Amino acid sequence: MLQLIHVPLEKPDPLPAEVALRVERLTLAKRLWRGIAEDGTEFGFELAGPLKDGDPFWQTSTARYVVRQHPEAVVEVSLEVAPSAAAGIGWAIGNLHLELSAEPTRLLAPDEPAVRQLLDRLKVPFKATTAVFRPGRFARGNLPTQELGPGHRH
Repeated sequence: MLQLIHVPLEKPDPLPAEVALRVERLTLAKRLWRGIAEDGTEFGFELAGPLKDGDPFWQTSTARYVVRQHPEAVVEVSLEVAPSAAAGIGWAIGNLHLELSAEPTRLLAPDEPAVRQLLDRLKVPFKATTAVFRPGRFARGNLPTQELGPGHRH
């Protein structure tokens, strides 16, 4: 039986065992989608806003269902050597119209040839890895239009 989900759980009980519903990042960005949890339970999602990795969305007496985003190929730039360079690196990657995830000790960007070439050209050391990629709130139109100012469109 398909369970229809409209909102994540606000106060889940941490005691039931976690059952993951594994999903790609781009699916998580959608409002309408379907998925099957690891135990075979099928869910339909009709959401007002996107879910994110780790959100619990359904619970029974024996299971707490949680969204788990698939890791993906990314390039990692450590900020331990030059944290002051983060803004410039972020601007350069954003200028390629690509998404960026900024964390306290590192920047993550999609592992694409354009990103690798840019970082090589800027002489920014990086490493290829896999991680759960969560672009910042300004990526792909996530900035509310009222913050952009009247009449501003990009």
